[in-house]
Amino acid sequence: QVQLVESGGGLVQPGGSLRLSCVASGFTFSRYSMNWVRQAPGKGLEWVSTIIGGRTYSADSVKGRFTISRDNGKNTLYLEINSLKPEDTAVYYCAKGISLESWGQGTQVTVSS
Repeated sequence: QVQLVESGGGLVQPGGSLRLSCVASGFTFSRYSMNWVRQAPGKGLEWVSTIIGGRTYSADSVKGRFTISRDNGKNTLYLEINSLKPEDTAVYYCAKGISLESWGQGTQVTVSS
């Protein structure tokens, strides 16, 4: 069965950095596009970034600050997040495939001084 386990979140000051990880199992990781989606407190889901093959796509709100990448040998998806802002506070989820058919449990990122 598909499992996605995120980690790497935490409390960070504005301007700080984090690297989120998502370890995948139960499917052939390299064959699927992967995504990061976030949900801020009291708000809906917001698409953050997608990696398809070697191509990456990011929302305008994070472009230039967030970088999605993957290591197919480790079945792991990453999100490098820099220059964090308070409005980046959210639960960050990784999701499998074009249709986002499977999700992890999320990892909390809190940006506060």
